[in-house]
Amino acid sequence: MALDSRQWREADINVDSLWLIGPRAKGGKHSNFYHGNFAPQVPNQMIRRYTDEGDVLADLFMGSGTALFECESLNRNYIGFDINTEVIDFVNGKMTDSSCIGFFIHNCDITSVAATSLIEQDLTALGKHKLDLIIAHPPYMDIIKFTDRPEDLSAISDKCEFINKFVEAVGRVYSFLKKKKHLVLVIGDVYKNGEVIPLGFYLMYALKKNFKLSLKGIVVKDIVGNRAKIGQEGLWRYRALRNGNFLFKHEYVFVFRKEE
Repeated sequence: MALDSRQWREADINVDSLWLIGPRAKGGKHSNFYHGNFAPQVPNQMIRRYTDEGDVLADLFMGSGTALFECESLNRNYIGFDINTEVIDFVNGKMTDSSCIGFFIHNCDITSVAATSLIEQDLTALGKHKLDLIIAHPPYMDIIKFTDRPEDLSAISDKCEFINKFVEAVGRVYSFLKKKKHLVLVIGDVYKNGEVIPLGFYLMYALKKNFKLSLKGIVVKDIVGNRAKIGQEGLWRYRALRNGNFLFKHEYVFVFRKEE
C-alpha cells in the first residue's frame, strides 16, 4: 500500500526515548567549529515531527546556525537570537544565497524586552501571528564561556540565577507559541564543586512551574566526540576514577506542549 505524504515524512521519525545518534550529521552548511553546537539530527527530528512546511521556528540560542540550516532544507521559516557577534556574522555569511525561506537573525539578548518586539515584527513580516515551534539549547551555565557580555547566560555560575534567567528567556517568546504546539529544550548536566548538578531536570521543573506546558517526552541522547576531551580521554578517565564521578556521555531532549 502506498504511503501518503505524512506517512512518508514520519517513516524515519525516532519515537524512542534513547537516541544513539553517533557522529553529528555533516554536509550542506553544517560545520563543527563552534563549541556547544548540537547534532543536526536533533532539530531535524523535531522540525519534521512537530511542524509543517511554511511554519515558523524560534531558536532562542542560535549558536552556529544548526537549526536554521535544517529549517532551510525543510522549508520552514526561522527566527533566531544570539549575543555572539562573531557567530552572527558567520551564520549571516552562510545564508547570503538563501531565498527559499523567510529568516531573521538577531544579535540580541533573548532575555531583553527588545526580543519580544523583534519576534512580533518578524512574525508580521512573515505574514504570521504565532510560532509553531520553539527550540532552546542554552549554555550549560559557565562550563563554556561564549562572550564577555554580562547578560550572557554562559557567564552565570550560580544555579538559581541561571535558572531564573532561562525562565525569563522563555517568557519572552512563550506567548507567541500556538496552543498545542511544542517547545524543545536540549540540555546536559554539569559537574561543579565536586558534584553533579542535574541542570536539565532543574530547567524542566522550572518550565513546568512557570508555564502551562505538558511534558511529552524526555529523550536521552548520546554524546560522541566531545571536543574539549578529544585526545585527553585517559586524563578524564583518571580524574573520574580519582574523584568518584562518572563522565558525561549523554544529554537530554525535553519536549513540551503548550496547553493554554
